[in-house]
Amino acid sequence: MMPRIDFTSQEYFRDPAAGIERLRASGPVIEVKFPIIGKVWITTTQELAARVLKESETFTLRKDGGAIAGLRWWMPGLIRAMADNMLTMDEPDHTRLRGIVDEAFRRRAILDMEPRILAIADELAGELFAEGSPADLVDRYARRLPLSVICELLGLPQADRPKFMAWTNSFTRLTGAVGFLGLIPALASMKRYLEKRLEATREQGGEGLIAELVRVEKEGGRISAREMVAMVFLLLGAGTETTTHLISGSVYELIRNPRLRDWLEEDWSRANLAIEEFLRFVSPVQFTKPRFVRKDVDLGGVRVKKGEKIMAMLAAANMDPDANEHPERLDLERQPNRHLAFGTGIHFCLGHQLARIEGKCALQALFKRWPKLEMGVADSQIRWRERPGLRAIASLPVVAHPQ
Repeated sequence: MMPRIDFTSQEYFRDPAAGIERLRASGPVIEVKFPIIGKVWITTTQELAARVLKESETFTLRKDGGAIAGLRWWMPGLIRAMADNMLTMDEPDHTRLRGIVDEAFRRRAILDMEPRILAIADELAGELFAEGSPADLVDRYARRLPLSVICELLGLPQADRPKFMAWTNSFTRLTGAVGFLGLIPALASMKRYLEKRLEATREQGGEGLIAELVRVEKEGGRISAREMVAMVFLLLGAGTETTTHLISGSVYELIRNPRLRDWLEEDWSRANLAIEEFLRFVSPVQFTKPRFVRKDVDLGGVRVKKGEKIMAMLAAANMDPDANEHPERLDLERQPNRHLAFGTGIHFCLGHQLARIEGKCALQALFKRWPKLEMGVADSQIRWRERPGLRAIASLPVVAHPQ
């Protein structure tokens, strides 16, 4: 019998560990009905999630190298065009495209950005209550920091950032099939904007990753014009959305647990440890993209057949008691911390180092500026966006001092 769980319910988002425990009780891999995707197998253990992500000869993102597993026949062509990026590609196209942007995301390059990221975070923290109190931490802070950083990295003008905020907001509200219709205008506007930016860079030059993509295009054509637009779209989306919800989810947990917040404020060198635990516990990305099964395979004693779809459930991997002791507990001192928040295998998150530094800088700048930050509403009033696969607080009203 197919287990029933609503992956978009407030009950699930408020306490994912309880829902995941019920799922795991049904088996290490189970079949569910998932919004938009439909009937799909999901993993409930870390071992099987890693196997699905690593064994590309068995699990593929594209059927016979063409159709993307996560797309449905009724989705508009614009959606398909923007989804044609390295995140939905198998080898060798994945390595070809990733290699173009890999250098910009190497550890040393990202570490060199940390002082600048902290400065941006500090400036945003100072402006948190500029429009009154309580302030929505998601809109006023958690969304703005990663957006500012990725725009600088890409070489996009600061004046255009309000446009990106509006566009990314519309993407976050995608909750079901009907939501795709409302997504089209924002997606079309963003595509036109990116095409114009790329064309302007071809003619006038520039700085940042967009200029690097244009250079690669001119030198050897390792990337097509369509792939360039999809690449920038991916970096803007992946580089902002998930980190936004890592930051807001981390702040939410620290406000709810003043003892943990005080422990962190005593020594900010502990922030690296804390961020690893927030990545595991908050799990902003709950699932990976679906994959097609290339051949009949046994997974944890379950027969999964060729042509069926499967998703690695990262949230369940991160809550697997075989990987981490007492996974339902938020333990900022957890060592070792075995999580799959960034996936694994060839699609291991390109921006993992950037997300970690942004998360750390966000907490440090915020709580140094507002050490007694409190929720501006009752905890029971906090809501999560009803978007499957993403654990995203919709709004987090905060005040500088207890009322």
